[in-house]
Amino acid sequence: MHKKRGHDVESLLDLRRLDLEQIDIVRGRGASWYYPAAAALSGAGAGMVISGGELVAAASGGAAAAPSGAAIAGAFTGDAAFVLGLASRSVGHVSLLYGYDPEAPAEKLFVMSVVNAGTATSATAKTAAMSDISRLTQALVRGKSWDVLNETVVARVSTQLAKAFGIRLTKQGLGKVVPAVGIVVGGTLNWATLEAIVDAADVAYRRRFLLEKYPHLADEEASGSLPDAVSADAHDAQEAISVLGEVAEAGGPDIP
Repeated sequence: MHKKRGHDVESLLDLRRLDLEQIDIVRGRGASWYYPAAAALSGAGAGMVISGGELVAAASGGAAAAPSGAAIAGAFTGDAAFVLGLASRSVGHVSLLYGYDPEAPAEKLFVMSVVNAGTATSATAKTAAMSDISRLTQALVRGKSWDVLNETVVARVSTQLAKAFGIRLTKQGLGKVVPAVGIVVGGTLNWATLEAIVDAADVAYRRRFLLEKYPHLADEEASGSLPDAVSADAHDAQEAISVLGEVAEAGGPDIP
C-alpha cells in the first residue's frame, strides 16, 4: 500500500522512517469500524442466545423452551473469547500500520497492554493499564535488552492475561441476560469495547512512533503523567490488571 503511493519502503521497519502524514494516508479508518462491527454482531448473537430464549419461553409458556445454563454459559464464554481474539487482531493491525511487528516477543506484551487499557473501565484499572503502556513505551524506545524475554515467558503471561481479560469481559457483558434488551446491549457493549481498544491502540502506537522520531518528547513521557487517570472512589470496583506485573512473576524483566 505504501509502495503504491510512492513511499520509500522495502520492509515493515522502514515505515518508522516515514512522516506521520504518510502513515495516515495508508492507515485509513477501516479498523475503526470493521472490528467493532464484527464484535457487535457477536454480542448481539450472544444476547439472542442468552435472552432471546427467555422471550420464546414466555411466549410459549413452556419452561422447556428457556435456554439451559450450559447454553447461557457457552454464549458468555464464546462471546468473550471472540471479542478477545478480535481485540488482539485489531491491536496487531494497528501496530503493523505504524511499522511494528506484533509477533515479536516484546511487541506481544505491548499488544496485551493496549488490550488491557482498552477494556479497563474503572479509574484504578485504567491507571494500571496506562502505567504499563508508559513504562513499556519508554523501555522499547530506549532499546532495552529483552534477552530474558523468551517465548515461554510470553506464552505464560498470555495464558494468565487471557483468563483475566475473559473474566473482565464476561462481567461487563452481564447486561446480555435481560430479555430482548440483552440483544441490543450485547451488540452495543461489544462495539464500544472494540472501539475503545482500537482508539487506545492508535494513541499508544502513534505516541510511540513520535517518541522514536523525536527523542526529546521522551521527557514528557518520562514524567509519568497519566492524563486519563482519575482518583478511585468507592464505586471503582473493576480489578486492575498489570501486564508488567505478570511478566515479572513469570520470570521476565522487571521494568521500572
